[in-house]
Amino acid sequence: MTTDSRTTDEAVPDAGLEVKPVAGYIGAEIHGVDLAGDLDDTVVAAIRAAVLRWKVVFFRGQRLDHAGHVAFARRFGEPVVLPRRGRASPPDFPEIETTADRLELGGRFGMEHDEWLRRRRHTLLRGWHCDHGARVDPPAATILRAETVPPYGGDTTWANLAAAYAGLSAPLRAFADGMRAEHRLGVGYQPRPGDDAYVRHLLDRQVASLHPLVRVHPETGERILYVNGYYVEQIAGLSRPESGAILELLLEQAVRPEYTVRFRWEPGSVAFWDNRATMHLAPGDTGHLDHPRIMHRVMLAGDVPAGVDGTPSEAITGSEPGRW
Repeated sequence: MTTDSRTTDEAVPDAGLEVKPVAGYIGAEIHGVDLAGDLDDTVVAAIRAAVLRWKVVFFRGQRLDHAGHVAFARRFGEPVVLPRRGRASPPDFPEIETTADRLELGGRFGMEHDEWLRRRRHTLLRGWHCDHGARVDPPAATILRAETVPPYGGDTTWANLAAAYAGLSAPLRAFADGMRAEHRLGVGYQPRPGDDAYVRHLLDRQVASLHPLVRVHPETGERILYVNGYYVEQIAGLSRPESGAILELLLEQAVRPEYTVRFRWEPGSVAFWDNRATMHLAPGDTGHLDHPRIMHRVMLAGDVPAGVDGTPSEAITGSEPGRW
């Protein structure tokens, strides 16, 4: 995403929309715009600025179909085309990945739905993630659209990693500025002994990168505490115990309630977040319910992160910039 200098937490008269913050550090609802319509450049600029300012923005009551979803995403960047998508994803729109809970999970890798949920049961901190964070060039942003949601439950939570960094003490910020960490696919999955088709699946498609522990946002210049629970394996140069203790401290800092926002989905809701400056927590309270939850996701291509000293991330395995 690219941006101009405007950010707002009030009305944007020239764009005809209103940006209403919903939490102190992160999250805003945008009103007065039809995302399926022909958006002019002023409206696009106002939405882009709000995403950069509030890290995640929400729209309600939208009438986007698959084509409209992709067209809206293209106003902000190049949609990612995944080489492999879930079987519920629309075949005619390769930019869209669909998650459909029981439609997706039941029977995959030889596991029924309930067994899959047991295998994915992890600690609270492990559940936090950014999208495709093990890549050397993680997506810049994600646009998620709700088609069908449960009558209760199913909320998503986001954390502002720029605010989390700013909230650290000065000595800890200085320490983190110079460190790098290995991000690896599958760290958040809890294996069990014996034959496990999913572990083989992960090993066959392994992706790992060395990212700065603090990345500089390419548009805002903010320093981002670039951690998450699902992908980060170890801080480079530290022992396992040292790394584990520091990562737990940093993750706990990042998910302090004041740095988070929680969103209650409705059919037609859209969330648009900066994947470079946030991590999010998928809902864990609907697996036992029979109510469907069908969501459609488009991600925008991102760049290779750079640290405070300007050193870029390095691919370890399975990832090349721009190639998915």
